[in-house]
Amino acid sequence: MRLFSGLTFLPGIAGALAAATTSQTKTIPNSHPAIYYHGRWDSSPGTWWAGSGLKLHVKHLCSLALNLGPHTTAPFAAVGVSIDYQDFFTVNASAGANVIPLSSSLADKRGDTTVVRINVEGWQNNRINLESVTLNSDAELLPYGPSRLAFQFIGDSLSAGQFLPLGVDQAWPFLVGEHFRAEHRITAQPGATLTDMVSYGNVHGVSFQFFRTEDTGYYYTTDHNFTTPWNFARDQPPATHIVIHIGANDASHSISDADFVEVYSKFLAHLRTIYKHQPIFVFTPWGWPSADGSISQYYEGQYQNIVDKRVATGDKNIFLVDTTGWVTFADVFPDNQHPNVPGHAKIAAKFAAWLENWGLRAAPQWATPV
Repeated sequence: MRLFSGLTFLPGIAGALAAATTSQTKTIPNSHPAIYYHGRWDSSPGTWWAGSGLKLHVKHLCSLALNLGPHTTAPFAAVGVSIDYQDFFTVNASAGANVIPLSSSLADKRGDTTVVRINVEGWQNNRINLESVTLNSDAELLPYGPSRLAFQFIGDSLSAGQFLPLGVDQAWPFLVGEHFRAEHRITAQPGATLTDMVSYGNVHGVSFQFFRTEDTGYYYTTDHNFTTPWNFARDQPPATHIVIHIGANDASHSISDADFVEVYSKFLAHLRTIYKHQPIFVFTPWGWPSADGSISQYYEGQYQNIVDKRVATGDKNIFLVDTTGWVTFADVFPDNQHPNVPGHAKIAAKFAAWLENWGLRAAPQWATPV
């Protein structure tokens, strides 16, 4: 089983300017139908939530620049870039023209196509406002065909890649999507409860915010301090598998077992108005590991209760994922007990194996070949 966990980091774009720029270029507007947007974008268009971004399928690609507008995070937003499904690297993108470093070997692919995947890495300071894309003049922008397999992950800091060098691109949900060669949408907010309440700087819980375009950072954004309903018809293809790992922040606020079960049950019922038949996977907590080998748990037995209550309504496509023992103290940052880079890779490997045992298989190749 292969998991794409070997990511690399490029500190900037200045050194690649000469290699990636040609004397003749053409500009593609953000409205071009061949630009494939994924995740949550507002009408500007601008990104919200970690992992939101775009994909480009280009013939004769030699140079590429993203032209970003004033709603882009200042001084920059960390953007993950993958060329032809290779490892992601980081570009610090700011308002204006941002040249994306491309390998000189692309010049040898004159008759071939290239797939460029771009997403925002961070759980905050993660807005890019796309105005246009600049390509070499003889490049041809082609449609990107997404995978038929599409994950929707829902969670908090344990899913959003908080504290990781490459953010969400090193987090277990993203790695699981890569393993199955799937599309992945990650709607996860550090510090947020599932309960709709103020929590660690979040003015709403995920049970409210998941159904909005914006993440909870909207509250602090002067040019966009409001929320808009998310149109789930924009998620194309529709999510085929729903994965939820949440509850740590509810527990930290002493939300009772009964109240947590109630809000989770109502959240699942709301999800079922959108995802009517898709399998839903409910994670139990892996807990908070300590150096002495002990693991602090929360809502013990309640996740099974949540799933059982849902099954009792006639829902036969909901499953409990027992993560007990998946994470030890060696797998977390000792100062905050969140999974470290190897820890996220370990969680991804365990869940991928769980899904394969359940019956899911990775696509034999990426949907848009190169």
